[in-house]
Amino acid sequence: MSLIVLLYPAFILAILLVFIHAIFGLEIIKRGVIFTDLAIGQFAAIGVAMSLLFFDGKYSFALTFVFALIGAGLITLASYRVKHIEAFIGMLYALGASGIIVLLSNTTQGTELFNKLQATDILFTTTSDLWEPLILYGFVATVFFLFYHKLTGVAKELLFFSLLALTVTSSVQLAGVLVVFVLLIVPAFLALMQSKFRPLAFSWVMGSVLIIVSMILSYTMDLPTGYTIVFIASLIGVLSALVVGNNSRE
Repeated sequence: MSLIVLLYPAFILAILLVFIHAIFGLEIIKRGVIFTDLAIGQFAAIGVAMSLLFFDGKYSFALTFVFALIGAGLITLASYRVKHIEAFIGMLYALGASGIIVLLSNTTQGTELFNKLQATDILFTTTSDLWEPLILYGFVATVFFLFYHKLTGVAKELLFFSLLALTVTSSVQLAGVLVVFVLLIVPAFLALMQSKFRPLAFSWVMGSVLIIVSMILSYTMDLPTGYTIVFIASLIGVLSALVVGNNSRE
């Protein structure tokens, strides 16, 4: 069985994840609140942890969405009331991450569950796993493109963070907090460093290449898929920043 036949559902999921997160990633970098998604992702992961701990995995989507909304709501409120917003978001991230550790500390599989929440193995995704993200991300993208740029003020902020929370609710369960973070930031970061192509299109293409190459490497070298994606994407982002930075100084 060829690699493409075996892994094509995972490749489709990867492209879907890149598609939706690139849209938000460009806006997040332009806003200068880079760790927004990471903080919301950690809060969303609390919902997953609570579902596993107290309900045997039931109500996972509902609990994850509730906690993602709480994180998004706190950031929206803080953007109007807190002077040093990046510091607030950093504290929010620490609160979410430590909350997960506290929740999982008395379980026999606490470390394993925490690692899974940070970076999930998406390599063996099945075709039945694709329908939910396909419908959800299609809905989110449609609402974003139709309404986001027409709104202003609080309404615009609420729509942005609500859609981001809804997206993160799904993607954290599918891929993990750290994978979500690099998919939001790295493709968008690379896209904004160049001016030849449209940023969104460049993000989609570059992000898709990065995640698929990472998945192939993880499969052929028997590496943890989620952390391989995080490592490869982060490495490319860091090296690209240094190279472009040096070129810009010459």
